[in-house]
Amino acid sequence: MKSATENVPSDGQFTLKVEDLWVTYLAERGKVKAVRGVSFTLRPGETLAFIGESGCGKTTLGLSLIRLLPSTAEVEKGHILYRRDTEVMDVLQMNDRELRQFRWKECAMIFQGAQNAFNPVLRIWAQVLDTARSHGVTNKKEIRQRMEDLFRLVQLEPERVLRAYPHQLSGGMRQRVLIALGLLLKPPLVILDEPTTALDILTQRSVIDVLRDIKEKMDFSLILISHDLSLAAELADRVATMYAGKLVEVANVWDTYYHPLHPYTVGLIHAVPTLAGEREELISIPGSPPDLIDPPKGCAFHPRCPYATEKCRTEEPPLIPVAQDHEVACWHWQQVQEDGGQRMMVYSEAKAG
Repeated sequence: MKSATENVPSDGQFTLKVEDLWVTYLAERGKVKAVRGVSFTLRPGETLAFIGESGCGKTTLGLSLIRLLPSTAEVEKGHILYRRDTEVMDVLQMNDRELRQFRWKECAMIFQGAQNAFNPVLRIWAQVLDTARSHGVTNKKEIRQRMEDLFRLVQLEPERVLRAYPHQLSGGMRQRVLIALGLLLKPPLVILDEPTTALDILTQRSVIDVLRDIKEKMDFSLILISHDLSLAAELADRVATMYAGKLVEVANVWDTYYHPLHPYTVGLIHAVPTLAGEREELISIPGSPPDLIDPPKGCAFHPRCPYATEKCRTEEPPLIPVAQDHEVACWHWQQVQEDGGQRMMVYSEAKAG
């Protein structure tokens, strides 16, 4: 694998480091700028959640990390640096053999469509065996023992599940099988894309408990992609808010939910119902996400933002550190901090009225 040691931070403490990543899709009207200049660092054993509206670039970012983008997509520039022990590799520079070993053995991505992830005409055991053998693990007894241990960890009955076909399992069971299968080769990095989508509320609770339990026991680094803010609040150490293909705020989970500094993050949080405290009326963010073929100049959120000024309409704010472990891309983050985001709430209520 190709080394990229010149890009390693001085302390070397990272599992994944993404630098200035740009991803576009070719469409009839032009290029869709799905990911625009994204940079972040994932620390060893950390859970980093990416949140935002549908179409903000979360899944595209996740797919680009393992180079599973569709043929219409192109990574225009950037680095995706993965660290294992003392070796650092740029995923974008890996050849086919290196990439095959990286996927699943070094980095596993668990998709939201559990039914579509399995071959419907093969039993679960056959698919487990194929996965292990394709990555050089050939001892059937060892594979079965490992899988049985993982199934118990995700609260499944090994004997029943291994001999079943995918359609014989419920949606929650398939999702947990997919989680266990993703961990079969003990990858140091796991990417979860909307793991509770299309599951009922009780099954979601079960999957969340399973994820928290296996994360504590196996200590891998986790990237969580979700529009479910409550899921991110329960599982994440840090939260990265995406809007129009860019990161607009990155902070620890406490600051994200109790001290957000970007108007968009404020809007997302107030659009979600709460179970604790007084009942509050839900307030949606006015307007619609921008056209990513021709995004607005300056800050992409300015057409929907009550804090917007002429500077916001002409100059794009960089993602800058404003406190310990807290970055934000907003020219007026101090005003958001001073009024607790109330201007965003009043603006949203006025638009809704």
